[in-house]
Amino acid sequence: MVEATYSIGGDFTVRRLGFGTGGLVGPGYWGPRGERAAARALLHTALDRGVNLIDTADNYGPDLAEELIAEALHPYPDDLLVATKGGVVRTGPDTWHVAGRPEQLRAMCEASLRRLRTDRIGLYQLHRLDPAVPMAEQLGALLELRAEGKIRHIGLDTVTAEQLEEALKYVPVASVQNRYNLLDRSSEAVLELCGERGIAFLPWFPLGNGALTRRGAAALSTVAAEHGASTGQIALAWLLHRSPVLCPTPGTGSAEHLAENLDAGTVRLSARETELLEALV
Repeated sequence: MVEATYSIGGDFTVRRLGFGTGGLVGPGYWGPRGERAAARALLHTALDRGVNLIDTADNYGPDLAEELIAEALHPYPDDLLVATKGGVVRTGPDTWHVAGRPEQLRAMCEASLRRLRTDRIGLYQLHRLDPAVPMAEQLGALLELRAEGKIRHIGLDTVTAEQLEEALKYVPVASVQNRYNLLDRSSEAVLELCGERGIAFLPWFPLGNGALTRRGAAALSTVAAEHGASTGQIALAWLLHRSPVLCPTPGTGSAEHLAENLDAGTVRLSARETELLEALV
């Protein structure tokens, strides 16, 4: 049986299919994408469909995605988990600079608190480990913010299994965000460790940055046809079947695609179909 929910950090139950806000901003995660009113309406639609996990980051826009969430959804329902990220700065489309000094992380977190109009962020994820700053210092800054009540849970983005093991010596890690999808399973060791430790795994690019929404792989197309589903729905259903800790948050700027993504939760894959999909890699 595929579980519909997961308890992040052991105390916050979310539906495993969430909503990512990268599609609410422009190409390269830079600038606006259409009218703000349309983005706000899409966020409302997500909640109306039962979504209670929204994934965002301070640098989507930059700043814009967090602002849109607050404009649309504040004051937040008690059962809504907004997960945001800090630890990189932007200077242009698809341009990222790691910034993990403790004073930078504190400033970023406090700026996110202001934009989200909240006193505490439910899940704050370190967007990248800064190789120029000791891990203990980066995670120590997040622990301080947690002790001050500004963060409820701490997560990590793009880490190896070894880095996750090391991080667990310093902080209770509630979530990991690594790239993972049907065609890219390079983070398999991280997923296995998350399963062992009860850590939520929020895969980014769960649809392969669009590759899995196009009919290409024969097995994917075959299974989709058997279910009367899209290939993207099958790719998301595979993630939900793959591990109970996987909580995909596909992003889109389209109400039609949002509905399609969320309907993937109703797809039940047989053992034969799972075997066909597994063989794609």
